[in-house]
Amino acid sequence: MHGRSRGPEHWTVMWSHPRLIAGGLMLLPVVLLLVDKVIGAGIRLAPLTVGAPALAAAFCSPSGVLAVTTVTVACVVLSAKVNLLVGWTNFYVQLTTLVLISLGAVGASWIRGRRESELARTRAIAEVTQRVLLKPLPPRLGGLALASVYLAADEDAAVGGDLYAVADLGGCVRILVGDAHGKGLAALETASYVLSAFRRSLRRRGPLSAMVADLEEDFRTDLRDAVAARPDAPGTSFALEEFVTAVVLEIPESGDGPTLVANLGHPPPLLIDGERVVALDPTSPAPPLGLGDLGRAHPHVDEVDFPSGATLLLYTDGVIEARDRYGDFYPLAERLPGWTRLRPQALVEAIHSDLRRYVGRGLGDDVTMVAVRRERPPQDLPSPSGLPGCGRAGGSR
Repeated sequence: MHGRSRGPEHWTVMWSHPRLIAGGLMLLPVVLLLVDKVIGAGIRLAPLTVGAPALAAAFCSPSGVLAVTTVTVACVVLSAKVNLLVGWTNFYVQLTTLVLISLGAVGASWIRGRRESELARTRAIAEVTQRVLLKPLPPRLGGLALASVYLAADEDAAVGGDLYAVADLGGCVRILVGDAHGKGLAALETASYVLSAFRRSLRRRGPLSAMVADLEEDFRTDLRDAVAARPDAPGTSFALEEFVTAVVLEIPESGDGPTLVANLGHPPPLLIDGERVVALDPTSPAPPLGLGDLGRAHPHVDEVDFPSGATLLLYTDGVIEARDRYGDFYPLAERLPGWTRLRPQALVEAIHSDLRRYVGRGLGDDVTMVAVRRERPPQDLPSPSGLPGCGRAGGSR
């Protein structure tokens, strides 16, 4: 019976372990000493041992560097004794060089470790902030099944400018998916203003078009307040020019009444119904949040059918603008017919895996997807028509 083969991931994990690296670097001067003995006096490899502490600085802790240095010094002294070089000027020069390099390696290792710790703390804080802003979606709301996936382009920071939020208003669900201009922490700050505005607007329980108008007003107010609070901060002169593309949906939980869609410069949602995939393009395009003064006061709201058994896929442009090594965009709408029978969680996971394979490298932009499937509605759900803020476009003309 053959044993299980060890793949490249196994050796990568082993080689990245600091103690294994330190052990290998401690063996390096020993090996050089043995080779030096075998090949004789024609070529001397002992001077190469000074490279061991220098390499240790890049991978090991200060204590690991000291361990490598101790073995290296012992090998250099032993080699000098065997070759009768102790007392010669070159011996002391080599030993002094080794000590100086080792001291520098210990210092470099300490600085590297400190910066890695600071980066780890910063990333942990950023991840917590991201989780607070982008709260996990419930797997089910009334007759709707939901799932989401979020991937930041800046994998070191694990944050970005994509955003999503879901709110149950009792009889209907409102969903927001957006993409803030830019990347990283600056985009995350911009996205936080939109999420805050979305949650404040829910308390007013107005019609969808009024809520979108409130989003625009509150978002721009938050931007102005941020600039006023930090007038001398770098980039504040451009803060008022930030914008966020977004799409906001209002979906009746029971299936009674149309689904309302307000699209603010965002890629259109895709309706997966049976074997059909339909892009829900807006009939009257509206500018992104932050640029509302370029459009009408109350953005147009479209009414669409969302039948039982169908799925709505909302996504950011990081999905459809991802490129393969030939420069071709990811053909999301062409891929979806192969996954029309998948439930929301399986659907977003299938797209995520396929997108990773298609790109074959790191993502160039943040990626967010939210899938919503219309299930059989519970019998005791109230009709959304009698609830404030549900089932009415309001101001849509």
